[in-house]
Amino acid sequence: EHGIGVTTMAVLYEELTGRLPVEHVGDQWAVALPLDGGSARGAYPLVKRSIAVCVAALGLLPLALALAPMAVAARLSGAGPVLYRQRRVGRAGREFTLVKLRTMVVDAEPDGARWAAPDDARTTRIGRWLRRSRLDELPQLWNVLRGDMSLVGPRPERPEFVDELATRIPFYRARHAVRPGLTGWAAIHEGYAGSEQESLVKLQRDLYYIKHLSPGLDAYILARTIVAAMSLGGG
Repeated sequence: EHGIGVTTMAVLYEELTGRLPVEHVGDQWAVALPLDGGSARGAYPLVKRSIAVCVAALGLLPLALALAPMAVAARLSGAGPVLYRQRRVGRAGREFTLVKLRTMVVDAEPDGARWAAPDDARTTRIGRWLRRSRLDELPQLWNVLRGDMSLVGPRPERPEFVDELATRIPFYRARHAVRPGLTGWAAIHEGYAGSEQESLVKLQRDLYYIKHLSPGLDAYILARTIVAAMSLGGG
């Protein structure tokens, strides 16, 4: 009655951090979901898809030329195929086969799926450089062209981890409302998710991105990714 504006903790947290506090939303579930239409339901998704197809089609040609020396380097660092294929979960929970340059030794998971880590001992010498420069992700332009992925969005997770995390983290499956991306809001702010807590933080970033999806945000994420790649991950 004194005319003082009140902001909920969830909204303030979102404004200050660029993350949605999904574990503290409680019954205010609308805070964590993009219900207001906007760019996510307007013309932008079609424009975004068109741009992604054009970039992927144009990028696959120089990638094919660059793949030869990268393949030789990867082969010299250890035996095994140059390209690595792995099942991931995409939009609406549909699984697809993700393609990337191999960065780990062969049979890196003899006992089943394991979390990745920044200084993973299973990573080859050339694999560490490929990861830091993000070049190992470039073959996923094929996934973008196929429609499995977009240029920007939540990074696709493995089915084994999705099933586990969805039972422990509120709103986890909401990240599948959009196509996964080569890069994303979580990818430019956080490193590899090597635990449930780190996955929670990345989910907070992913849902912030989905809620605030816009051309400006996508352009910012792409620019940050390019800078980081050119500085070999140090930017």
